[in-house]
Amino acid sequence: MDRYKKLLSNTMIFAIGTFGSKMLVFLLMPLYTRVLSQSQYGIVDLIVQASNLLIPIASIGINNSIIRFGLERNINKKGVMTVGLLTILSGFFIMCLFYPLLSKVSFISGYTILVYLFVLCSSIHSLFFNFIRAKGYVRLSAFDGISSTILTIILNVLFLVVFHMGITGYVLGTILADVISSLFLFTIAKLYRYISIKSVEKETAAIMLKYCIPLIPTTVCSWVINISDRYLISHFINTSMTGLYSVANKIPTILLIVANIFGDAWQISAVTESDKNARRQFFSNVSNVYVSVAFLTGSFLIMSAKFITKLLASPSFYTAWQFIPILVMATTFACLSQFLGSVYMIGRKSFATLINTSIGAGLNIGLNLILIPYFAAKSPYLGVQAAAFSTFMSYFSMFAIKAFHTRRYIKIRWNMPKLMLDSVLITLQCYIMVTEVRYWPIYETLLFIAAFVLNIDDVWKAFVKILPASLRKKLKLSN
Repeated sequence: MDRYKKLLSNTMIFAIGTFGSKMLVFLLMPLYTRVLSQSQYGIVDLIVQASNLLIPIASIGINNSIIRFGLERNINKKGVMTVGLLTILSGFFIMCLFYPLLSKVSFISGYTILVYLFVLCSSIHSLFFNFIRAKGYVRLSAFDGISSTILTIILNVLFLVVFHMGITGYVLGTILADVISSLFLFTIAKLYRYISIKSVEKETAAIMLKYCIPLIPTTVCSWVINISDRYLISHFINTSMTGLYSVANKIPTILLIVANIFGDAWQISAVTESDKNARRQFFSNVSNVYVSVAFLTGSFLIMSAKFITKLLASPSFYTAWQFIPILVMATTFACLSQFLGSVYMIGRKSFATLINTSIGAGLNIGLNLILIPYFAAKSPYLGVQAAAFSTFMSYFSMFAIKAFHTRRYIKIRWNMPKLMLDSVLITLQCYIMVTEVRYWPIYETLLFIAAFVLNIDDVWKAFVKILPASLRKKLKLSN
């Protein structure tokens, strides 16, 4: 199959599983924001994000190696699976030794056991999910994405609405969904066939650990960029503002979902492409389309910030809209940085990923510590905007550094004038939206139209490229 058609095919399958499931979560935001108060929603978010931080530490980041080396044709798949499972169980056992310490963390103290169960169940589900992706079971992974989300929603509604379990019910629903999904994948994909201690080779275990261990601090740094601002908002302002900021972060996640759908398929295509010259051309062609889709989506989300917030959140959370524009800008550059991260993945340059992410994390935490308390003293809302701005600066710097450094490995041909103009357009949109200048809906619409005109050509060419040759000829379309 043509590499572009294969990429599209995988992207569409992942889209069915990922986008469909994530949209179900968005549709339930009105329920969550009505059942939980701003403070409760803020605490739930802090618990979930703390668990997400502990997952790569407890699992030693082995799931990064599962997808990377599971795609390698000359590596024993039984060894990959078994090393992954043993690493997770060993890391979790070590984590259990720190139970007394974790139980003293204020917002975790009453939910420590739930946090431990969340970490273990999520790690095992991710192991099974990444392994079936590496095996090429993309349809099964798409089905699992939808089914696990539906399970989470059903359990959350049951625990929150019927049993009124509040924070505990929200977290417990996620844990049970992971358990059921793991059992499903283990049975349907017959993953028990790939668990064999005898199949573990020292060389396989060594290269997997060598690749994933540097990614542990990388993941921690990513957490600092994505999540630390919520803890600092809670510390310098209050948990109610953390709740608003958490809701605001959900909207740019739409853009991240689109990027992750493509990224899941892109990892498979990028790793399996062996010819260097073809790979460089492939990266350049795909990058132009990726940039266009990212900026178009970002432009639309900024323009629609108020409407989407009103549609998805309860009235008490409506003021969260004003944090969305800057967060969308941040997420746009996060997506571009993520795309370039595949260059490091192909070359197994996990240390380069660590350095890049560390720079972004350092900049983020530094700006947060300076800007949040300074602007929060003037207004709580300005303090939260400062956190959003810090996140934007972090991702922008990470993209800029990667764009320069990755040329050592693959010289991607960027359309720089277009990239700069796209950046100017969404910056103007962001300013107009946040300041609510007079007639802002008109200006926002015109700027979105400008972004559409600027980017639609690359998207159209990509669409034509993946059409069957017979259809292109019939419609008289040039490739």
